[in-house]
Amino acid sequence: MWTDNSHRASFKSLENGYRSSVSYTIRWNQELASHGKQLDHAALKGCRFESRQSYCWGCFVIFIVEFRMAEPNEAAAGLRERFDRVREKIETVARRCGREPKEITLVAVSKTHPVSVVREALGVGVTDFGENRVQEAESKIPALRYETARWHLIGHLQANKARRAVRLFDIVHTLDSASLADRLDRACAEEHRAELPILIQVDLAGETTKSGVSATGLSELVKAVTECSRLRFQGLMTLPPFFEDGEQVRPFFRRLRELRDELQVAGHFGDRRGELSMGMSHDFEVATEEGATIVRVGTAIFGERIHKP
Repeated sequence: MWTDNSHRASFKSLENGYRSSVSYTIRWNQELASHGKQLDHAALKGCRFESRQSYCWGCFVIFIVEFRMAEPNEAAAGLRERFDRVREKIETVARRCGREPKEITLVAVSKTHPVSVVREALGVGVTDFGENRVQEAESKIPALRYETARWHLIGHLQANKARRAVRLFDIVHTLDSASLADRLDRACAEEHRAELPILIQVDLAGETTKSGVSATGLSELVKAVTECSRLRFQGLMTLPPFFEDGEQVRPFFRRLRELRDELQVAGHFGDRRGELSMGMSHDFEVATEEGATIVRVGTAIFGERIHKP
């Protein structure tokens, strides 16, 4: 409640990670009591107020509004710290296993996070982003198309969204059927796209809630993909069951590596070894130990997801 004393208050803008400091002075003027002046908080653009009830019963209001940008952008600083921490962990594990850290691509899973946050991630050095849904990606990728970023589709792809995926993504991790392969191949031709890198998703736990070809059906699907003129088969992906203890997921990562090695020996990757997309925020270190070449990390980089109502 306003009083007859001078007040100073500061408000924080939550937009784009910046803060604005707003100062104002309110003085009573009993001579204008009959005018019922109203203080319109909404007029201070970019600021969020706890209350919009702002009637100064007959007061003379003097605004002294000062906006200033915060010193370092705290949101971006936190993002940079988390991103660097994940990279350092990957590098440490890779070197311990006799691997080159540059062999491993860190994909920042940006699903549910807005364009402004993705742009901040670009600013701290993130170059690869993962999205689960074509529809959500359509609101982000075009807005950032001319910035340095590589976009990975890491969620289940419905056949009726194949054409849109071909337009948007640099690589698809979740090919799981011959019919989808054919659909993507035809979409590439129709969109005049020369090639589309793909990974085959393998369901190693037989979970009905997850997509992916079984290990026994993998060779047949690989054959179907190699018959598609515009698809470039680059490796395998898996999404194993969730375990709090990362060690419990190790057998799934190891099995995917064995399947990849068999395909490599059979010559399906040419002179390349073949990608292994596996490992998330809670188990990417174990995945790295087991040979992951792509890890998909969301929460450990961006913090908790923004859940839309």
